[in-house]
Amino acid sequence: MTAQFPAARPRRLRRTPALRRLVAETRLSPAELVLPMFVKEGIDAPQPVASMPGVYQHTRDSLRKAAHDAVEAGVGGIILFGVPAVKDGEGSAADDPAGIVQLALRDLVSDLGDSTVVMTDLCLDEYTDHGHCGVLTQTGEIDNDATLRRYASIAVAQAAAGAAVVGPSGMMDGQVGAIREALDGAGYPDVAVMAYSAKYSSAYYGPFRDAAECAPRFGDRSTHQQDPANADESLREVFLDLDEGADMVMVKPAGAYLDVIRRVRDAVDVPVVAYQVSGEYAMIEAAAEKGWLDRERTIMESLLSIRRAGADIVLTYWATEVARGLTA
Repeated sequence: MTAQFPAARPRRLRRTPALRRLVAETRLSPAELVLPMFVKEGIDAPQPVASMPGVYQHTRDSLRKAAHDAVEAGVGGIILFGVPAVKDGEGSAADDPAGIVQLALRDLVSDLGDSTVVMTDLCLDEYTDHGHCGVLTQTGEIDNDATLRRYASIAVAQAAAGAAVVGPSGMMDGQVGAIREALDGAGYPDVAVMAYSAKYSSAYYGPFRDAAECAPRFGDRSTHQQDPANADESLREVFLDLDEGADMVMVKPAGAYLDVIRRVRDAVDVPVVAYQVSGEYAMIEAAAEKGWLDRERTIMESLLSIRRAGADIVLTYWATEVARGLTA
């Protein structure tokens, strides 16, 4: 039994900012933050993303500068998303050694060395002319197994360009195993796989599709992304990915799925990643611009809630800004 009022007064530990900091149960560190970045082929200046204030489609040069700024702030990692100049049904630019992500990877690895973890998104939606995450059949359905062969090739291309971690986000059945086998067979056994294991079919992805120019031209992605109604299914997906060799597992989105983050954290002994997605970012930025929310406090509260739920690593578009604030 614990003491009761008046001997027990929990407010004693909340009296000053210094005391609250001392007894805080959850903390943020720059090293736990990963910055998603977009690099676009064929532009000569960074292009702002209208639905994500402060986020840009970068040129190779502006990407290098922004990545350097992130590392200087202490951000733990960077994850690259590419926007090619030419798209086709197979997403050929995704594994082209001269593709935009491979070129940008070589730039960043050359510039940054081991000072941060350079990751890649591994999918086809940014590269296909139809905007779906895989190869299509004649009837317009995603061919799961043909897509796995494309993912395996992309993984090897990204590893050859210097990726330390690949993040398969397409939610194809068997994708982690196909990628792990391809990486090992090509001589890249040390490249880690960050599996997008519990990725939901979410309305929160809208602004990202502007940034990556990857909105589907028809249909949606509900056949391969999880139903927001389901939580048990997320654990099944996580365990399948771990059995196939995943080194980290992700829950995406983060804010609306804190319960899933906690369930995954309690169930596994590998790092748990959460992606604070574009819609979460855009909503806070829009409300703050209207004066409806305190921007800085809301950003920090949102990130603390993700960490409190159990995420070890958080992908967030505020990574550089928050890291600077934490080290100021």
